[in-house]
Amino acid sequence: MNYLKKLFNKKEEPINSYEDFWNWFQKNELTFFNVVKKRRNIERLFFKKLSSKLDELKDGFLYLTGMSGDKTVELIFTSDGDVKNFVFIEELVNSSPKLSNWKFIALKPAIEIDNLNIEMSGHAFNKDKLFFYSNEIVNLPDEIDITVVHNDFNIKNESAITNGIYIFLDNYLGELDFSSAIDNITIAGKNEAKKKLIPIWKLKSFIIWRQKEFIEKYENYKYNSENDKHVSLEAELENGNPLIAIINTDLLTWNRKASHPWILIIEIKYQTHGNKGGMPNEETYQLLDEIEDKISEELKETEGYLNIGRQTADSVREIYFACKDYRKPSKTLHKMQFSYSSIIEIVFDIYKDKYWQSFNRFKNIL
Repeated sequence: MNYLKKLFNKKEEPINSYEDFWNWFQKNELTFFNVVKKRRNIERLFFKKLSSKLDELKDGFLYLTGMSGDKTVELIFTSDGDVKNFVFIEELVNSSPKLSNWKFIALKPAIEIDNLNIEMSGHAFNKDKLFFYSNEIVNLPDEIDITVVHNDFNIKNESAITNGIYIFLDNYLGELDFSSAIDNITIAGKNEAKKKLIPIWKLKSFIIWRQKEFIEKYENYKYNSENDKHVSLEAELENGNPLIAIINTDLLTWNRKASHPWILIIEIKYQTHGNKGGMPNEETYQLLDEIEDKISEELKETEGYLNIGRQTADSVREIYFACKDYRKPSKTLHKMQFSYSSIIEIVFDIYKDKYWQSFNRFKNIL
């Protein structure tokens, strides 16, 4: 009896690494394959278990699955466009074992346009219904800014058409390019078009051309902040609390901002410990500076990570970086979150902003 109790109460090993996850998956892969193939209780017998193990590994992992033929299950890992999780999905799939019945894919792949026809809210989204043209912005020449035109678009169906176009582009371009290649999208109807319409199937080649042009223009640009001027700012928030900021003003006037198009925003949420006005006490100040120093040690300026500045107010220290890529910042901040999780809360976001428009609020100090 005791033996049986131990057998049925046996706990699975925790998932602490990619290797742990794939070892667990391999033990169950035949069962999972049959569940997906037969389409029986997929939610309970596969998705619920998979989700639980992925959550142990890291939050933010989503997935899609289906049969590719009769003998192979495709399992796509996705973050639904959340760039800061892309690198972890890529690492997860790169570490996957070769299993004859499975194909593992990092991020939703691009679909051939001839195979892409989406029906939503009574509207079709396909190569015959969609067109685009490029918008040239004088002050932002490196941005890929497009207007996508749908035959049926009008003010009454604006929300439905916009959602359908975004889903179409996510499938047509693939998750990586849709999230990172286009800087701005405007939706319009044919009667609103301001330029000659280009068939949507030419969008991929247009993006490839613009990206190649961009890389050739900026790939060798580096920055040296050794002699830069930093300005200290003090302001008052609407609630009366003080705000203190330190900003590299020389960096904000740099004319090669687009060479570092990824913006990293770090928020460190601290306790005031009785200090009025939402400002940290001396001990917390030291901790905040320690964390920022460790981040800067990892994200070196010489490797393409530029510290624009920081601000402290309302129990939050914000730190701003402009980066050449998003992968290393994602890994660095995830590591910092884990290292300091028992002491202080760190959250972060990464997004593309070629001209650092996020920091226009500091223009009055330039």
